[in-house]
Amino acid sequence: MSAERGRVRVETSRKRVRALVAGRTVADTHHPVLVWEIPYYPTYYVPRDDVLAELVATGEVSRSPSRGDGVVQDVVLPDRTLPSAAVTFPSSPLEELRELVRLDWASMDEWLEEDEPVYVHPRDPYKRVDVLGSSRHVQVSVDGVVVADSRQPRILFETSLPPRYYLPLTDVRLDLLRPSELVTHCPYKGAATYWDVELESGVVHRNIVWTYRSPLPESQKVTGLVAFYDEKVDVTIDGVAQERPATHFT
Repeated sequence: MSAERGRVRVETSRKRVRALVAGRTVADTHHPVLVWEIPYYPTYYVPRDDVLAELVATGEVSRSPSRGDGVVQDVVLPDRTLPSAAVTFPSSPLEELRELVRLDWASMDEWLEEDEPVYVHPRDPYKRVDVLGSSRHVQVSVDGVVVADSRQPRILFETSLPPRYYLPLTDVRLDLLRPSELVTHCPYKGAATYWDVELESGVVHRNIVWTYRSPLPESQKVTGLVAFYDEKVDVTIDGVAQERPATHFT
């Protein structure tokens, strides 16, 4: 089932989805509903009968112009309470949401799609990741300094994002990279670690370079390669300067 009301897309998935806290199952459903509350990715809503924890209203209301008034609830387990970790929309203008529960993603310890963990947010069924080997000549400059020069990139094409050029470490000025403490997670690629670029002038550009050391299976071809935020550096492809893309990472 798929439906759209205004800017909110609602679609039932056929995956089994579970949410767990401290090894205890909070929800277990074969009928999860994907709701695109923002354009970039969906979140899961779960049928009330598939929530195995007690829900206790807090008296708070979460208001949404598209989903209506949400009843904020604590999720109560035998050994702990997760404050304000659930919202229901019993009078939503979106009829599909009225019998569903939105569990706060971060309040759960684990989310499983079938028997595999998924991180950050549900996988979008309309997003695809392709990694292709290429012989394009890629140069990356920061403030006029060439920090990467490669003729053997792997290009990662991800739906709704600009291509990302993943380059061998041997083609990057490692002397200009400084390890960062930042780690981010992607449901399609895994955990990324970052570097800052510190130029000889002393100027530091923070967290503009990353790598996936142990990516998820669908992105194995970028293992150990390096990518830059094209939104924050200057890139030339085969000698042609590229415009900096405008994305939510800009």
